[in-house]
Amino acid sequence: MVRVLFVCTGNICRSPTAEGVLRRYAEDAGLGQKIKTDSAGTHGYHVGERPDPRAVAVAARRGFDLSGQRARRIAARDFERFDYVVALDQDHKRYLANAFHEGAAAEIRLLMEFAPERGARDVPDPYDGSESDFEHTLDMIEAGARGLLEDIRGRL
Repeated sequence: MVRVLFVCTGNICRSPTAEGVLRRYAEDAGLGQKIKTDSAGTHGYHVGERPDPRAVAVAARRGFDLSGQRARRIAARDFERFDYVVALDQDHKRYLANAFHEGAAAEIRLLMEFAPERGARDVPDPYDGSESDFEHTLDMIEAGARGLLEDIRGRL
């Protein structure tokens, strides 16, 4: 079993979208029982809330289900429970690196490291944007998740 945790700021836009995308990609590849996905935020602004309705709608149009998710804040134990802790932007990665506990199993990575062809390091936060911003964010997440799935396959 490979465990992947996606992390953004409030855990209502980018990270729950990435969680849903990788979950479906793993299921489609016949790896649903071998890859566990989850998501969390660096801040507790939205703990207990569902993902942003715009993220849910954009994802649903492409066949990704985010409806059962609830926002939570990352916890120290996450660095022990997950193999990958995947940040959606460089600020998140820095935050996670500062919170990382020595000897923990988790590997902290940027999602876009798995999609170098996109030429971006950060997945932009669509929260204050339009529906097209959510579409663009999903495009980037899909590319990163495809590359991450290939990386995970190499470890199974």
